[in-house]
Amino acid sequence: MTSEIEFVREPPAIVVDDVSMVYRVPTTQNGSGAGQGFLRSVRRLVGSGPTVDVRALKGISLVVGKGESVGIIGRNGSGKSTLMKLINGRVPPTSGAIYASSRPTLLGVGAALVPDISGEQNIMLGCLAMGMSKNQIAHAYTSIVELSGLESSIHLPMRTYSSGMGSRLQFAIATAVDPEILLIDEALNTGDDQFKGRTKQRMDELLAKAGCVLLVSHSVGTIKEMCSRVIWVDEGELVMDGDPTEVIKWYGTFIKHLTARDRVAAMKTKRRAMNDLVVPHLISRETGRRSIE
Repeated sequence: MTSEIEFVREPPAIVVDDVSMVYRVPTTQNGSGAGQGFLRSVRRLVGSGPTVDVRALKGISLVVGKGESVGIIGRNGSGKSTLMKLINGRVPPTSGAIYASSRPTLLGVGAALVPDISGEQNIMLGCLAMGMSKNQIAHAYTSIVELSGLESSIHLPMRTYSSGMGSRLQFAIATAVDPEILLIDEALNTGDDQFKGRTKQRMDELLAKAGCVLLVSHSVGTIKEMCSRVIWVDEGELVMDGDPTEVIKWYGTFIKHLTARDRVAAMKTKRRAMNDLVVPHLISRETGRRSIE
């Protein structure tokens, strides 16, 4: 495959520079015998005992330009959500660095909505937390409710909402202020065709204003429909980065082999995909730093 190299002429939205992430987690692996196993479990509960290092990300580098919509795919535990948290700035990487042209807005399954208050009150709190004034909230309120599709339920407590209803409200609130960088982590996998259409339209509006969107999803259909570029991450490594149709094809073959329990064929597919890695954007580390700062 012929790689196409495009040099960035304007400041990028996100630069991920050789980022690795290692978590230290407790383990009960050492020792033997039923009694030892019980003691290990007790130590783990109270925060003592042996630990192991888990490498969630291994030297990830990428550049996301303004106006791009980038999908991130991979198996459970591949490092997708960890990458999103690092880009959001929730936690620092173990090594490497991340630069962003503005503070990213993270929309995900863990986004803070208060279950004991109504959807209307959550809109108020969420918008205030994003720095909107009362006048701005009043002006945006109707469009937020319409985008969420919760007109008949907006006055009910959040605890009565389904996960899909909560996700729709999260998306509507998060996009009320035209964030320059929007990170979406597994929050758009539910909803009817009407909501998906409204979501796509809203994302197109954001991208037209030179924003960028990073979307993590297990739904390759959602990724293909909403993204202009796809990144495949597996076991903390960047496997492939390029055209959605091409990357999803390789990933689909990989998953097909794993489903058939043919790990040898799956690993061969992964290695071939890594050898055919497409890097749509190259930028020097020094240029990236100057651009972001």
